[in-house]
Amino acid sequence: SEPTYLRERAQGSAHPSSAMEDPQPMASVGTSVMVLCCMCGVPIPPNPSNTCASCLASKADVTRGISTEATLHQCRGCQRWHKDAGKWMGCELESRELMALCLSKVSGLKSKKNSSGEKVRLIDAGWVWTEPHSMRLKVRLTIQKEVQAGTILQQSFIVVFVVRNQQCVECQAEFRQGSWKSLVQVRQRVDHKRTFLYLEQLILKNGAHRGCLSIETFRDGMDFYFPDKGKAARFIAFLENVVPIKVKTSKKLISTDDKSNVSNFKYTNLVEICPLCKDDLLYLPKKAANNIGNISRLVLVKNISNVIHLVDPLTGQAGTMNPEVFWRDPIRPIITAARSRLTRYVVLGKDPVILERNKSKRSMSKKYRSRLALLTMAREDDMGVNDNQFEERSNIGYLLKSGDVCVGYDLTELQLVDDDAENMRTAGKLPDVIVVRKLYGGVASGEVNAAKQRLFRLQRLDVDVSEAMKGRASKKDDDMDDVDEEDFLREVEADRDMRVNMNLFKSEVAKKSTQPSAENIDSEDEDDDDQQVKLDELLDGLVLDEGPDGAGGNTTKTDDDISLEMQAVAEEGEKAAKDGISYAGRDDVRKMDEKEAAKP
Repeated sequence: SEPTYLRERAQGSAHPSSAMEDPQPMASVGTSVMVLCCMCGVPIPPNPSNTCASCLASKADVTRGISTEATLHQCRGCQRWHKDAGKWMGCELESRELMALCLSKVSGLKSKKNSSGEKVRLIDAGWVWTEPHSMRLKVRLTIQKEVQAGTILQQSFIVVFVVRNQQCVECQAEFRQGSWKSLVQVRQRVDHKRTFLYLEQLILKNGAHRGCLSIETFRDGMDFYFPDKGKAARFIAFLENVVPIKVKTSKKLISTDDKSNVSNFKYTNLVEICPLCKDDLLYLPKKAANNIGNISRLVLVKNISNVIHLVDPLTGQAGTMNPEVFWRDPIRPIITAARSRLTRYVVLGKDPVILERNKSKRSMSKKYRSRLALLTMAREDDMGVNDNQFEERSNIGYLLKSGDVCVGYDLTELQLVDDDAENMRTAGKLPDVIVVRKLYGGVASGEVNAAKQRLFRLQRLDVDVSEAMKGRASKKDDDMDDVDEEDFLREVEADRDMRVNMNLFKSEVAKKSTQPSAENIDSEDEDDDDQQVKLDELLDGLVLDEGPDGAGGNTTKTDDDISLEMQAVAEEGEKAAKDGISYAGRDDVRKMDEKEAAKP
């Protein structure tokens, strides 16, 4: 017979409703359920690992396989950073480019999976403040990594980059003889070097000499040596944008490999600058004058850029001449702007002149009409000797007033090289005086130490003097160079448009002197003379006559020192903010941990 418990089970299965007459109601959907952590037993919401955040962070290390220290190499000469495979890149501190270079040096972030085979995702990267002379860069990284199926942890940590010095290939080539591959010879067929002094300032401001191995100077020009053809081509392109030039290129075979069909050449580029210079007096051909807005044939060279700017000294009409037009039919100046050709004049009086129309039948603008003036002048050498006076119109008459000193061309005593111009002068159809510019400061008053009292000074290129200039005539060339430099500085003093393209630094005289405030200056005089050098145009340069730090004895900080320190602190992180990168300042670093706890 069947056992009793089998018969009871069969009866129970045959009548299920009898076993559960009143079933219990089911739990409502949406009720929060808590589980216990498998490690510490703390109630937590359920997750795939059933582990709390603290236990999960202590068990799994998110930064495993990611280096927290790396090395960066920087060239001390050109301040560029080594990228890879001999490539160097220039980038500023706290910039986006430098951040990309730093992230490429961190192992464990390059591949999709790190050494443990788990995916790593970079969430954020920001700069952390370091001491300026510590040779360290710090980057704060925030990453995410999947430690278990469906469980992702996020953690922030700091990576330290040690900066090492290493010379790049270009800087190494500077110390080797004959290592240049391309030579740029810049020449101008004139008797002075004022154009090269101006070109030198343009090169310094735009940094066009970067990548140049060495620079050698001659009496009529300069030689620039480059390690490859590309850098020389970029330098020539810069010259085309600032001065009118024409270029001739040649190459010389150094060696060749017939098996691999590889040849080694050295390239030479001859760059000839237009021989016209600022303040030269020209007598244009009639056809050329008609093509330049029907300007007067007697014109002054106002300034030189990628085109030649001309101005009529009697009416103020301006025009430009393209370099192609000049090189097609070169024009020789009838008077060059040398100190021996310029005569000093004292202004005795002036009357405003308003021209309704110029020679091209075009109405003059109000700006140029108000600048013309009829000047009454006398030679400075004739003061107290005779009563000779001259009355001539000038385009810079608005700058001058009674008692001022100016320089100009005395056409009554100079003989012109052009036959047509000489015939016009003999016939009395040319003015007696052409005013060139106004003199300022101690130069106008004739002081002996006028050059030392100048408010500004200029930076110079580091050049090598050629062997041809080291001979017997070296002393004579040095005296000529000093004269050319002084003439160039006088041009800079009297031309604001020229100073815009240059970096002028404060001299010791400018640091000690203060210009009068705007309230004490007559408004008419301030509006009239807009060519004078102002202190707000000058930059703060380095003080070269101070000793090393702490050698002065007095180490008390002044208000200026404190303000400079505050300005330096304010500039920290400015570049990072422009590039949209987070930056932790020196105050935030004190509260920051090297590695934060991981968070799910």
